[in-house]
Amino acid sequence: MVFLSRVRRLGDKWLHPLQKNLTLNRQAFAPNVQNLDIYWDPQFAQVLETWGDGNVWDEIQFLMVNCRGTVLDVACGTGKTIALLSKFPEIVVYGCDISDFLIQKAVDRGIPPGRLKICDATRMDYADGFFDYSYSIGSLEHFTVDGISQVISECYRTTKFISCHQVPVSRSGKNEGWTKTLQSFHNNSVEWWLEKFARSYDKVRVLDSRWQDDISVGKWFVCTSA
Repeated sequence: MVFLSRVRRLGDKWLHPLQKNLTLNRQAFAPNVQNLDIYWDPQFAQVLETWGDGNVWDEIQFLMVNCRGTVLDVACGTGKTIALLSKFPEIVVYGCDISDFLIQKAVDRGIPPGRLKICDATRMDYADGFFDYSYSIGSLEHFTVDGISQVISECYRTTKFISCHQVPVSRSGKNEGWTKTLQSFHNNSVEWWLEKFARSYDKVRVLDSRWQDDISVGKWFVCTSA
């Protein structure tokens, strides 16, 4: 699914015009419900073209630079990250997303349609071990609790070696729960996320990401099995 990190505010700059009158609400939204409409919103698609500048898009290149083989971008959106990784000829990057609208954006930018798939990331139809590596960026936090475990399990099933996931964790270090800004997301602790990854993976390394906003900081969870 295309649940890229919710678009809030960096400093005093609003990143999306729909954000201006939104206030934080941690109670009114059920954590087992997702609003998918935003992933067919043209304005949101424009946001996805720039939101990772200077942080996560640099970081994924550092993580992938020495890899070889096939890679899956889970919740690839408009394909911006896939395009950035095209400079590395040793990897072939595929992408999947729940939004046909965003997948078409990826096709329009020149990504081969045969490498793109419209699907629910909790139930991917790739074969076991089809990919050497996989990653998601600012996506997992937007799934339901059950959905998070299902996506992680699917990445484990379809990925031979390493699966990397960038998510926001709470600045407070507490489990603040399901939060609503422009998108709904889980704003929880590193420990909360480690427990989810540990259900599928033997070893999970936590790395700092430069992405941040008012209530969260970014972390990479780099997952491997023995």
